[in-house]
Amino acid sequence: KAMCSGRLQTALLVAGYFIYLLVGAAVFQALERTAEKQEKMAAAQMKEAFLQNFTQLTVAEMEQFMKNLIEAIQNGVYPVGNESQFKESNWDFSNSFFFAGTVVSTIGYGTLHPKTAGGQIFCVFFALFGIPLNIVFLHRVGKMLSLLCKKLGKFLYEKGMRKKKIKFLTLLFFLATGILVFLCLPSVFFQITEGWSYSEGIYFAFITLSTIGFGDYVVGKQSDRKYFSYYRVLVAIWILFGLAWIALLFNL
Repeated sequence: KAMCSGRLQTALLVAGYFIYLLVGAAVFQALERTAEKQEKMAAAQMKEAFLQNFTQLTVAEMEQFMKNLIEAIQNGVYPVGNESQFKESNWDFSNSFFFAGTVVSTIGYGTLHPKTAGGQIFCVFFALFGIPLNIVFLHRVGKMLSLLCKKLGKFLYEKGMRKKKIKFLTLLFFLATGILVFLCLPSVFFQITEGWSYSEGIYFAFITLSTIGFGDYVVGKQSDRKYFSYYRVLVAIWILFGLAWIALLFNL
């Protein structure tokens, strides 16, 4: 009964956690998408005005244009290419889910952030409840993985191995497996999808899973590359389970 109850609690926690992220993603999308469209239209008009009058601009007007351009880029608007790129939203569902995941995991790349008052206030409350929920989720998943660790240890003990050696081998096994699954293999995936070098993929994976999150490398941000649907959702899920693996290492 205790085992069934524990499994039910785990299933409800996982379901509740992902529902929380899905709801958060939907709210961020609803609050931020309209404001983003207005920013993109303003950036497009600014670019068009510059191209028509750039030979007649004064130094002061040129400096103002540069300031506006820098501000647009900081807000996630890149006025390059044709108009179709302006129609693609930074706040589609995939990006919104990815953002929600980086908020509760405290990575916070800084390349995507709410700019409306409603989005910022919602982000405060979303993080306020989401960060503790994330900690509980990681603890529970780490606990589940530690049960696998105990089973492996029990199997080795029955084979006549000493306890100290079992502890060392168990830690080594989960360390090596995690490095392969959460660092090495994803880096190949990022190398293919993002066009990064393998070392850049390793760097991004480590900076992300350590929750340092500089924001110098972020997935799905290159305007000249085509990404498949829900690419960033998959990356967000990789981040969450990668953090659970790190939590397991701390437990071990």
